[in-house]
Amino acid sequence: MLYTTVDSPIGTLLLQGDGHALRGLHMQGGRTAIRVRAEWERADEPFAHVEAQLAEYFEGRRTTFDVPLELAGSPFQRRVWEALQGIPYGETVSYGELARRVGAPSAARAVGVANRENPVAVIVPCHRVIGADGSLTGFGGGLERKRLLLELEAGVLSLTAAG
Repeated sequence: MLYTTVDSPIGTLLLQGDGHALRGLHMQGGRTAIRVRAEWERADEPFAHVEAQLAEYFEGRRTTFDVPLELAGSPFQRRVWEALQGIPYGETVSYGELARRVGAPSAARAVGVANRENPVAVIVPCHRVIGADGSLTGFGGGLERKRLLLELEAGVLSLTAAG
């Protein structure tokens, strides 16, 4: 497993992959922080395109990502993560709506669990899922980061690496 770290306006991001596909993007300041394992190899170059696209996103110049992903999870989790990628930039859906979109209308809680297990935050936009009442709920990176990402996408704010 290859990895690198990237400074961003929402803190340090740990990127993981195999040199071809991104397998993980973890916010190191939230619940999703993970430790680098001894067998992983630090390699910055294979992630240069991901870092560049993230920089454009945080500058408000990118609304979609073109990053090869390899997402390991159950078939249900992969359906949820695919549905997350279908939520347009600047829009939000409720957990219940996302459950309907994956064909499991009574499984809003299971969708929430799959959302929490999303291995590639930001690029697979789990931050775009909110409570049925419009409230910001559950986000591995913390609710303040979720709010910042949603405000960026709403055009309310432009984040920079110094931000």
